[in-house]
Amino acid sequence: MSDHLKKYLFEGNTVRAEVVAIRDTWQEIQARHDYPPAVQKLLGELVAAAALLAANIKFNGTVVLQLQGDGPIGLIVVECHADLGMRATVKIREGYEVPEDGTLQTLLSPGGNGRFSVVLDPQDRHAGQQPYQGIVAMQGDTVAEVLEHYMATSEQLQTRMWLAADANCTAGLLLQKLPDQGGHSVKPEGDAPSTEGAADADKEADLADTWDRAQHLAETIKPEELLTVTPDTIIRRLYWQETMTAFEPLPVQYRCTCSREKVANVLLRLGQAEVDDIIEEQGRVEVKCDYCVKAFEFDPVDVAELFATESTALRHQSDSRH
Repeated sequence: MSDHLKKYLFEGNTVRAEVVAIRDTWQEIQARHDYPPAVQKLLGELVAAAALLAANIKFNGTVVLQLQGDGPIGLIVVECHADLGMRATVKIREGYEVPEDGTLQTLLSPGGNGRFSVVLDPQDRHAGQQPYQGIVAMQGDTVAEVLEHYMATSEQLQTRMWLAADANCTAGLLLQKLPDQGGHSVKPEGDAPSTEGAADADKEADLADTWDRAQHLAETIKPEELLTVTPDTIIRRLYWQETMTAFEPLPVQYRCTCSREKVANVLLRLGQAEVDDIIEEQGRVEVKCDYCVKAFEFDPVDVAELFATESTALRHQSDSRH
């Protein structure tokens, strides 16, 4: 399994660790585009980060990470499903050159207007689950720092990330401090002194110590290790003295969800007048997927049938109400 993510728990379930290494899927994403090296690095790091975050969502749906700004790069988007099927794209503004030494801030937020957003899009809308979007300023010099800032401010979860990407691989390590899952004992009656406070203090101290130690050891990881060493080996090198639970690896794969039906729905939202104008000017409507660059073509007959079918469906809906 060349593309996979593994989860680990420290003893006492106090800290979560995840390691992801993505090669084939990363090659699939790049094969459809020709991104400059500086853009490639940022996109690759966001791809790894998306997998690390999507592995923890508790619903059937998608995590969408977006870096948006006012620089040469207008937008970087990565979509990752709960089963770690993913796709990604970058929009580079026309007329802008991307310097080889470009950084996150110079490429996306030279004017200070960069924003990072996370969209959680559940598929089971009928079950009452609603989409959520969180947006924060693009604070930090790296993708990892931007995501750590988001998790601290929007999710109130202490999270650290180490990300790396080159032309062959993108990889990452996540550490997350887990909230206390335990309950509180009932205070004994009478004059006997309670040890509850001392026990809680000791537990909190142990949690803080584990969290600090996990971060300190992770700081020694090098980008080339993330890109070339297996997840199990990375965890073993970093935490060989720790008692940890390892879970089964989760496969990561490329998946684009574009379809002719979805493009047809976009044309319907545009309206027949606007689509007819395109047909008159160009003789056809062609829409390319931003992610996989697959082209969907609608000729005049296709467009006429599309809007005729929509009109019939609307009449049926109106008749059924009466």
